[in-house]
Amino acid sequence: MVDAYDEAGVFRALADPTRRQILEDLRDGELSAGQIASRFSISAPSISRHLGVLKGAGLVTERRDGNRILYTLAEERLATCVGRFLSAVCPEQIVLRHTKWRRLPEGEGA
Repeated sequence: MVDAYDEAGVFRALADPTRRQILEDLRDGELSAGQIASRFSISAPSISRHLGVLKGAGLVTERRDGNRILYTLAEERLATCVGRFLSAVCPEQIVLRHTKWRRLPEGEGA
């Protein structure tokens, strides 16, 4: 179970636009720290700090491959925390989205 303080860390991590962009960049799969850093005009140590915040919030996972560190988006963690917040704040939107998804003809996106 995720407590409120733990979820607050997720929202603090999401508050920074650089960290949100890193999460977007990871949506298509694993990237090395160097690959992530090359997408930004800030220093590699700054990117490393951002990755540390994301890892601390549980929004990314890392694994070592030789001397490289590879990062992956923790989709379930992100979806759980944001979904729980949305369910608490605007529960009718959850119902509307599910209803809309069920009514769409096959092959059409939501």
